[in-house]
Amino acid sequence: MSERGETRVKQTLLDIYDRLLGRYGRQHWWPAETRFEMMVGAVLTQAAAWTNVERAIDNLKAAAALSPDAIRRIPQDDLAQLVYPAGYYNAKARKLKALATYLGESFGDDLDAMTQVEPGLLRPRLLAVHGIGEETADDILLYALGKPVFVIDAFTRRLLNRLGLVPDRGPYSAIQGYFMDDLAPDPEMYGEYHALIVRHAKVACRKSRPVCEGCVLLDICPTGKVNMGESED
Repeated sequence: MSERGETRVKQTLLDIYDRLLGRYGRQHWWPAETRFEMMVGAVLTQAAAWTNVERAIDNLKAAAALSPDAIRRIPQDDLAQLVYPAGYYNAKARKLKALATYLGESFGDDLDAMTQVEPGLLRPRLLAVHGIGEETADDILLYALGKPVFVIDAFTRRLLNRLGLVPDRGPYSAIQGYFMDDLAPDPEMYGEYHALIVRHAKVACRKSRPVCEGCVLLDICPTGKVNMGESED
């Protein structure tokens, strides 16, 4: 891409960010008290509403089971019952066990030490852990460890596709590169941007019936213009 093209992409991304921030304000993500709680949330939120994830995390707290060591020690069936509200509870219990084992074997449960590892080295190690896919790994890297890694989820894909910026089914790495190649490596901004996209997708850019009227991005959204019966010219 030419320098002019890169500048245009960066300006577009910053414009979207500024509009979303102006509409919704700061989202204060990720809601958690510790790095490990963020990691647990990243696993539990797979195919689950956040309200249900919160219920599962509350169960873990009440059972004094919200630490890597406690997760390793608790029987898997008991752990599954604690995370039941988040759905797929048996599978998620296995995933949490695998994550806790990795943290113990690789870092002695010292998650502050984990932050010293470069994301390029840490990401493939996380992806090798049972149940950790790209989105979950990047949630952990960005929110729990403060690494400048942009999280790509279904909300992000939907928004960028409707804006005509990326294909709906493009590779994860390509869509992630759309952000990371043109924006400064700022974990705070990445986290806020991702949170704002999620908020906008839930409020306006809904999956089945988007609310285009009054959308803060309507004038730059080809999909929204079509939905509103406007010309794209």
